[in-house]
Amino acid sequence: MSNISAQLVKELRERSGAGMMECKKALVENSGDIDAAMEWLRKTGMVKAEKKADRIAAEGRIAAAQANGKAVLVEVNSETDFVAKAPNFIEFTNAVAEAALQASAGDIDAVKAAAFPGAASIEEAAKAQTATIGEKIEVRRAARVENAGPLATYSHGGKIGVIVALKGGSDELAKGIAMHVAAMNPPYVKAEDVPADFIAKEKEIALAAMSDKEKNKPADILEKIVSGKINKIVSEVTLVGQPYVLDTNVTVGEALKKEGADVVAVVRLAVGEGIEKVQEDYLAEVAKAMQG
Repeated sequence: MSNISAQLVKELRERSGAGMMECKKALVENSGDIDAAMEWLRKTGMVKAEKKADRIAAEGRIAAAQANGKAVLVEVNSETDFVAKAPNFIEFTNAVAEAALQASAGDIDAVKAAAFPGAASIEEAAKAQTATIGEKIEVRRAARVENAGPLATYSHGGKIGVIVALKGGSDELAKGIAMHVAAMNPPYVKAEDVPADFIAKEKEIALAAMSDKEKNKPADILEKIVSGKINKIVSEVTLVGQPYVLDTNVTVGEALKKEGADVVAVVRLAVGEGIEKVQEDYLAEVAKAMQG
């Protein structure tokens, strides 16, 4: 086994798309001959998808698709970033997004049940990917927006996906705002969307942070000071109040107003949100496996 290097395992994994342990076993069984190991993997098949069900799939990719006034985002998870960046995985996630456009609805159950080329459904296709790749592959979340007006999707490195729908304006403006949402991740769209308890808490903090001199000012002046601080905070946490990333001389709200547009819908998904990730170093993982 001494001639089976971590680099050789990595190379076979890249060529085959199989799991690391399967690649290691294939190389051991074939005395380090990578071509023979590749053939061995094909003949013996991969581990069954069911064995991967308890693994944590916290990496992956957000894929987007758009057609005929509909736009979708799907999050497809893998166990490692290594697999998430593989061309075959990227191709699969793009196909999932295209298939999700044809789903009966935008919720994840409808998306998983949707037809997929060469498989009974998207969910079955994901299971087949799990068996082939050797990592748990899961279609975890989906979002769909339908709009008669301007509609755009934006994917940032496959890690963040955004849909923006507008009333009025242009597809170009929708795309620009989608890029802004990807970069800035505003918690709310407009001031009226900000919860009252959030504003109440910020008022409490603003008052507590004031000096005694400020607190002793007349009530109407004190209210103006506090209101000014709150308005600034609200601008920072709302899409329309933030400086537009494509033109920081104006806010997003001003960019919308210039084209007579309004925001209808905003959806933003980021890979692994809400999943407890297990931090592992890939090279350390390979080295550990070589010792086993």
